[in-house]
Amino acid sequence: MRIKFIKIIFSAGFLWAIQTVGALAFSGGAISSGPAEKFANMALECVHREYPNKISHTLKSEADVAPPHILHPVFYGCLDWHSAVHGHWLLVRLLHMGPEGAYKTQALKALTQSFTPEKVTGELAYFEDRPKSSYERPYGIAWFLQLMTELREWDSPQARKWAATLKPLEAHVVLRIKTWLPKLGYPIRLGTHHQSAFAFGLMLDWARGAGDMELADLLNNRVKDFYQTDINCPLGYEPSGEDFLSPCLMEADLMRRIMPQADFTRWLDHFLPQIPTDGTADWIKVGIVTDATDGKLVHLDGVNMSRAWNLENLAQALPDGDPRIAALRAAAQAHKNVGLESVTGDHYAGGHWLASFATYLMTKRGQ
Repeated sequence: MRIKFIKIIFSAGFLWAIQTVGALAFSGGAISSGPAEKFANMALECVHREYPNKISHTLKSEADVAPPHILHPVFYGCLDWHSAVHGHWLLVRLLHMGPEGAYKTQALKALTQSFTPEKVTGELAYFEDRPKSSYERPYGIAWFLQLMTELREWDSPQARKWAATLKPLEAHVVLRIKTWLPKLGYPIRLGTHHQSAFAFGLMLDWARGAGDMELADLLNNRVKDFYQTDINCPLGYEPSGEDFLSPCLMEADLMRRIMPQADFTRWLDHFLPQIPTDGTADWIKVGIVTDATDGKLVHLDGVNMSRAWNLENLAQALPDGDPRIAALRAAAQAHKNVGLESVTGDHYAGGHWLASFATYLMTKRGQ
């Protein structure tokens, strides 16, 4: 049996105080000019590259047949909608947190080209035309909120202008999430786009940064409903052949966001009892990619990077002296080394998205 009830009592006021302090204490990690330039150039290569393109688009009639830049005037590049979104996020993130470099001029130019009122109106029209659609839910719309979070945290006139331009789409996305979450009867325990744990983390970032208490409370309640009684997560079954997110580690990373340290430490005891105390790294093996030109198989390059930030975050969340910290950090470093080596841009199958995961990891966005 995987599920067992463990009684954990939360104080809403205390929980919100913990969350707010955590959000205010965030500080991005350092990224050197070489990787920043490399990752930015990979995003610049794809955010306005229309083809090849993988459209997830439901046709209601022949009138719905259109090229990507017509369907999505802002986010039509990088092969698919969600990759275009986090490609734009990458550029904003590096403008906000990255070192000075020539890439910043090109990033500003690219984002100015994308974020216009006319294009955002067209982007919003697509979503409004499909009011009950699950399009890009939860992964893509969660990444869109992460983009908005980044703009909100970046104290610059340009960021405020872009955020105002994108606000109508933001309002629509938030309404969609608030409508969907109460209806979601079960967590989505996958290692790919539909996973709920990763998306909930990005949504929490937005809710806290935007001061949307309604969505923050809704997410907190859903997370507790779905995950707080889980035990013995089968980490040995991971990764699946197309994973880029770890179901077990991403869930643990999400739970440390909403639980006081003492409660989270006890919860982790039951959820991942296999974390060793001997400081070794090989208790969780890195993912192996056998063909970097295959768009599904290359997902495992992403799982190495997302696992790395999960493991780093878990180590940081535990109290000083916890005997699991060394093993978590050792495994994080092993995954980080392999994951970052894969971010080459040699093949578009991975080149259109891996730099976003590398930037998220290296700038410690998820802390």
